[in-house]
This record gives sequence, C-alpha cells and structure tokens, in this order.
Amino acid sequence: MRTTGTGSDLLEQARAWLAEDPDPQTRAELSELIAAAGDGDDGRRSAAVADLADRFAGPLTFGTAGLRGALGAGPNRMNRTVVIRAAAGLASYLRTEGDAGGAVVIGYDARRNSDVFAADTAAVLAGAGLRPLVLPEPLPTPVLAFAIRHLGCVAGVMVTASHNPPQDNGYKVYLGDGSQIVPPADTGIAAAIASVGPPAEVPRGQDWETLGPEIVEAYLDRAAGLLGPGPRDVAIAYTPLHGVGGAVVRAALARAGFAEPEVVAAQAEPDPAFPTVAFPNPEEPGAMDLAFELAGRTGADVVLANDPDADRCAVGVPTPDGVRRLTGDEVGALLAVHLLDSGARGTLATTIVSSSLLGVVAARRGEPYAETLTGFKWIGRVPGLAFGYEEALGYCVDPVAVADKDGITALLRIAELVAAQKRAGRTLLDLLDDIARDYGLHVTAQHSVRVRDLTQIDATLHRLHTHPPQVLGGRAVERVDDLSEPADSLPGTPGVRYVLAGGARVVIRPSGTEPKLKCYLEVVVAEPGADLTAARADADAGIEALLADLATLVG
Repeated sequence: MRTTGTGSDLLEQARAWLAEDPDPQTRAELSELIAAAGDGDDGRRSAAVADLADRFAGPLTFGTAGLRGALGAGPNRMNRTVVIRAAAGLASYLRTEGDAGGAVVIGYDARRNSDVFAADTAAVLAGAGLRPLVLPEPLPTPVLAFAIRHLGCVAGVMVTASHNPPQDNGYKVYLGDGSQIVPPADTGIAAAIASVGPPAEVPRGQDWETLGPEIVEAYLDRAAGLLGPGPRDVAIAYTPLHGVGGAVVRAALARAGFAEPEVVAAQAEPDPAFPTVAFPNPEEPGAMDLAFELAGRTGADVVLANDPDADRCAVGVPTPDGVRRLTGDEVGALLAVHLLDSGARGTLATTIVSSSLLGVVAARRGEPYAETLTGFKWIGRVPGLAFGYEEALGYCVDPVAVADKDGITALLRIAELVAAQKRAGRTLLDLLDDIARDYGLHVTAQHSVRVRDLTQIDATLHRLHTHPPQVLGGRAVERVDDLSEPADSLPGTPGVRYVLAGGARVVIRPSGTEPKLKCYLEVVVAEPGADLTAARADADAGIEALLADLATLVG
C-alpha cells in the first residue's frame, strides 16, 4: 500500500484500514486523524494529512531484522493488524518449508503491546496448525533464542524493539537453527505476508501452551555452568535500563556464585516509558550515568548494563577519575582472550565494522577467523563458531546453546574475568594493556548522524562512493570499497569503506534499526611491545583527526 495520489485517495486508504482494524485503541486513533483531515481548520487539517501520509507511505518492511517501527495505526506502524499478517505469513512460510505442525516458541518484552502482539501471534499460529509455546512472562531475548534449540522448535518469534525509543516495538523472527533469519528466508516470509488478506479472514485458534518457569531454570543452569572454577569476589553496579533483564541477571549471578549486585533503583523494574534515559541504549551518552553514580557510592569493581531486552551488555571500569566505559571492541577482545585462555577452541568471528584486532588474536592463537556482515544473523551462522561479537555491545559466548548475542552470559563471563583480575590486584584496564602489548594497539570510535529523511542516507552513500576524499584525518585514502558489491565471499550491503595509510580504516553504513548513518573508525598505531603511553596519545590524535574530517564529510 503506497500513497502517491490525492488527499482523497489517502482518506480512502485510511478508511479501508479502519474497517479491518481489530484494535479499539488504534481504531479510535485513526478515526480522530480521519476526522481532523476533513476539518475546516487549515493547520489541523494539514497536520492530520501529513500524519496519515506517513502512516500510509508503505508497509513496514519485513527484512532480516523482522519488523520494527513506531506503535500506531496504519501499515507503516507496529499494530495488531501488521502483527496478525506477519504471523500468518510466517505460518504460511513454515508450512511451505515442510514445518507444518511444528512447535514455535514466542517471547516478548515489557514494551507497550508486546504481550498483546505475542498473544495474537500465538492465536494465528495455532489457527494455522502449528504448536505455539509462549514464554511465561516478559523475558530477555536470549531466553527466547535458547528456548528454540532447547525445545526443538521449528521457529521462534520475539516481540521486542530492543534498544529503540519508547514509542517503538518490533517483531524478530528466528528459524529452527536458533539464528535470526537471513536471505532468502526473509524475502520468502515477506512474500507470504504480502499475500495475507484482511485480519478478520485469518484463522485463529486458542490451543497454545504457556510455558512454565522450567524454561528459565534451564537457561540459568546453562548460563551458570559456563563458568570455570575461580574467585567470585566482585562488587557489581548493575542496571537493566528499565528492561526485562534485571531478575534473570540477578538469578544468574546468584547461581554462578556471585554476590547480589547493587542495582540502580530508578531503572530496576521494567517500564515501557524508559523515564530516566533519552534513548534506552547503553551505547548512548548519558544512558549509564545513574549506574556510574551508583558505582561511585558503593565502591563497585565493575559497572554492567544490559539494554532493555538484555541481548547486549555494556561494561564500565571505575577509576580514580571516574568510570571509563569500554567500547564494544574492547569488551570483544577481553572476552575472546578470556575464552581462549579458558580452553575454548574454534572460529572467532566479528563483522566488517568491528576492530581488526580479533583477526590478529585468532591468527596468533592458531584459531580460525571469520568476518561477516553486520548483525548476529550472520555471526550466529559461522561454522564452528567458538566466540562471536559485534562492536554494538553484542557478544555470543555460548554458540551451542544460544546462536545469537546474549547480554546475560556475556555479563557472567565479564564478572568472572573481573574477579580473577581483582584477586591479582588488577583491573580490566590492565588486561587491555596486556592485549595491546601482545597484539598491537587497535583503537576504534564511532560517529553517527541521525536523519529525518531516509533518502538522505542513499544520497550520502552515493556521494561518498563516487566522490571519495583523497585524504582523511591526515592519512591518504589508499582504497575505496563499495560494500554494496559482493566481495570476499560476503554478499553486498549498503555502505562504503575507506582503507587509509598506516593501517587505519573508516566504514560508513546505514543503521539496520534506526534512522542513522553510522561511521566506524579504527587506527592501529603500535606493534606488539611498543610504549603504550605514546601509542595511545598517537591513536587518540588519529581518531580525533578522523572525527573532525568526518563531521564535515558526512554531517
């Protein structure tokens, strides 16, 4: 459904949608907009028409991230009509793939309407002859990913918008291998969704099972069992950022032998309004400030945070000058070395926008290395995976059980590592220095640009590829890679990569979940064994020079 005609056409589309909408709340919302669009007040009418035009600009695109968008009426929003059609399309696809009658586990977080969307999904799948299994309460995404393999399901659905703003919700789909969908499954499901008729014509059943606490217990047993023997003396300041991770994290820490963490009281319970943060994403500036303050008051050894669906984990290290938040690349390196030192063997994997350090570690330690496109839909499918991470705070430390990023098991492994360093009178920062001395200093940073008009992203990427700079941050641009062209066994993806003199690199690509253009910078300034003080000063200067040029180049 795409609006290209007159205001009358738009109102006809809106009225047709209204007639099919099964939700009283979104029906009332849409009725008010339709009435306002015919109002005599020019300002009110203009605003309503613009709102309707956006809601009916086209359907939410079902892709490898599933669905994600703002709540509200219309095909370009997250609502019950969209979810019912998505569930019906998924059911049709599964039947086509020979999975008729199979079990599908459904999870949901604590965002607005997540429980409603989960119930609608269960009803539609039941009506299609599948066997829905619904998680017992709002739970982290890693529990859903675990349940798919643990219960032998043919697919899984997680209703969540992860770290998106409060007005959003989403619909993430996994297949029976426990990994998020990738092509061609995404296009197959999207085509099936497009063929679904009005919601009232979609068969629905009531025969589904709500799982009990045993699924969470099984997840906790597996998570705690990952850790080896060793010290557990660590003081943790923790925040779930108003999400669903708090209770499961506290239970996992207790089961693994750690003391109860200090939890940010204002962010401890699930709250879909996310009242204390501008964006509920631990990557965003200020999101972890309350946890940093708590660490200062309690003398914590480490600050740990999850995003609202707890599939990501952020780490901060208290210092005399305040808490230093580690980058995703730094945490990825710490976990990789820790897992290798603990006996893990197999492929280490990360993405084209993450630091090149993991490849150096793998080569030096004699383990295979793989580089993928961004997203755990790719990392989780790497054959022989032992550890995978992406710079956006996502880590997979137990790929056999959870073929996805898991902020809870990653948190346990970090707590284990902090306790071991504490016994030796050291911190994670000391361990990062060891890694830099052993493998060279790799420093990364990011620059993001939010856009209102998504067409700006395509236009900017075209300009950056066709008219690349000759120099960035004082370094010659030695190579320009159009990432939309398949290369090195990877499929194409929107973006451009500049390979710079001296081992530096800049990758520019659109965000997969937000209206952003993201720039990923890396500077490598030291060989193993170099003086780290001088190397860090050089790296910081190099990053600042790149950031200054990118602010002009990109925005």
